[in-house]
Amino acid sequence: MILNCVTIDDEPLAREGISNYIREIDFLRMVGAGSNPVELIQLLDNQAVDLVFLDIQMPVMNGIDYLKMAQNPPMIIITTAYPSYALEGFQLDVLDYLLKPITFNRFFKAVNKAKNYAQMQLASSAEGNSNGETEDYFFIKCENKYEKIFFADILYIQAMQNYVIIHTSKGKYITLLYLKNVEQYLEGQPFMRVHKSYIVAIPKIEAIDNNELLIQNHRIPISRKFKDRVLKQIVDDKLWKK
Repeated sequence: MILNCVTIDDEPLAREGISNYIREIDFLRMVGAGSNPVELIQLLDNQAVDLVFLDIQMPVMNGIDYLKMAQNPPMIIITTAYPSYALEGFQLDVLDYLLKPITFNRFFKAVNKAKNYAQMQLASSAEGNSNGETEDYFFIKCENKYEKIFFADILYIQAMQNYVIIHTSKGKYITLLYLKNVEQYLEGQPFMRVHKSYIVAIPKIEAIDNNELLIQNHRIPISRKFKDRVLKQIVDDKLWKK
């Protein structure tokens, strides 16, 4: 299991310190950094993030205010020089609380807790699937109509500003949703993000041509940020080699 990590702190040295720790641990991957929660919101809109290292005292918006307004945030580990925020942070369901200056041993303990929590969630999701608890369809609102869509019919999903287009084998459907929220709804289903504007159904991929995926007669771009993950997840285990 690899956890995609983001560090949010207005102090460049603090961001660099966390980033260096992340690079030392094989189950963590650094995918972004920012100086305040507004930048975090933009990062979450553009990519899948599993774990956020979040400072408290920052300009524009502080970390506690962000946690109070965030809906379905990733796992959060608070990083701060102020121990007085600990109780309020845990009341907001943060995973751990790291007091600056942060030692590597304490950091390693916190991220192991994150890994164990993520594995527990994955196992719980798998158990639910095996018991047949996961629905095979959902509804979306298209103007004044509620459309029933089966996961198995989806080819790919495309973001267009503040709405998405769900392309299926039966047609396409437009609804007011953010791609980030769609990605959360698809957890436990065979879909993956391949671009800031595209999520694809893994079983529907027919070929990978340079920086594009082929699904039926559609060509979906793969961004440089996601290409290694796409090749690893889609091709590596299935590739016949000489």
